[in-house]
Amino acid sequence: MNTALVILAFLLVAAGIVGSVAPGLPGPPLAWAGLLLMALAGGAPTIGAGLLVGAALVCLVITLLDYLLPGRFTRRFGGSKAGVWGCNIGLVLSLIGLPFGPQGLLGIIVWPFVGALVGELFSQGELRPALRAATGAFVGFLSGTLLKVVYCVAALVLLVVALF
Repeated sequence: MNTALVILAFLLVAAGIVGSVAPGLPGPPLAWAGLLLMALAGGAPTIGAGLLVGAALVCLVITLLDYLLPGRFTRRFGGSKAGVWGCNIGLVLSLIGLPFGPQGLLGIIVWPFVGALVGELFSQGELRPALRAATGAFVGFLSGTLLKVVYCVAALVLLVVALF
């Protein structure tokens, strides 16, 4: 087994886990690349072509859902695209150092909701429907993030199983 490839595989999966909550890093694709490297490293019979193809398909579906869920939930809760944009802007703002810390869990949870609320207030102008739509955008964001984290942690488990 090629030790350098194994180490790089673990680093890619770790970057995938970080990328699942941080914008700009494609979490699941990085984790899948880690699985691919582990298979290429040799000596990992548990990671074969079938698993790689299945993991790639799941990765694709999760990546698509990550983009679709906030809009779907926002609309389901009576909101507009402004709520989705606000949610995404809030996430970016949470990571550049607004209150609660740049990588703080509380900031990652609070600012997307605040951003969605502000976007909906600009769009709808009333607090009650804006709160409802912001909740939808936030639930969609959390759902997509949870799917990405679960995928990346599963990839990490597969790497550990393949290693031992």
